[in-house]
Amino acid sequence: MTKRPALALAAGAALFLLAAPAAPASAAPHRAADQQETVTVDPTGHIAEDGTVTLSGTYRCVGSNGPAFVSSNVRKSSTTSAGGTTTVIQGIGGTMAVCDGAKHRWENSSVPSMEVAPGKVSVEATVTELSFHGILPLPTFHAMARHDVTLTKD
Repeated sequence: MTKRPALALAAGAALFLLAAPAAPASAAPHRAADQQETVTVDPTGHIAEDGTVTLSGTYRCVGSNGPAFVSSNVRKSSTTSAGGTTTVIQGIGGTMAVCDGAKHRWENSSVPSMEVAPGKVSVEATVTELSFHGILPLPTFHAMARHDVTLTKD
C-alpha cells in the first residue's frame, strides 16, 4: 500500500472514531466506582530467598466480556543525591480473574528487576478487563486499590 491510501485510511478511521456519539453524562467513565467490584491487598507480602516477591488479596468483579486479570505493582520511593524524591514502580505478576460477582483470592509472584527489601512498600492492585472495540483491545477497569504492605523475608 502506498503512503497516500494508507494516510487516507488512517484519517478516515480517525474521523469515524471522532464522529461516534458521545456517552451520556450519566455514563461512568469506568467501572471502578461500582460498589460490587472491589480489590484488596493483604497487609503482608513475602520475599523468597531467590528474590521472588509474592503479593496477595481478594477481588470481586462482574460482567466481563473479555479476558480479565488482577495485576499488582510495588512502588518504592527514595531520596536522590540532589535532595529530591524518585518513585520506582515495579510490576509483580498478573492473575486471570473470573468476573462472576463472587469474592475470589488472587496471588501474584515475580522476581522484580529492582531490589526490593523487607519492610514497608506501597502496593497497587488493579482488576482490568480487555474489551475488544473492533480489532482494538482496550482496558476496562473494574477495581483498583493502593495499600501499604509489609514485605517479610521467607
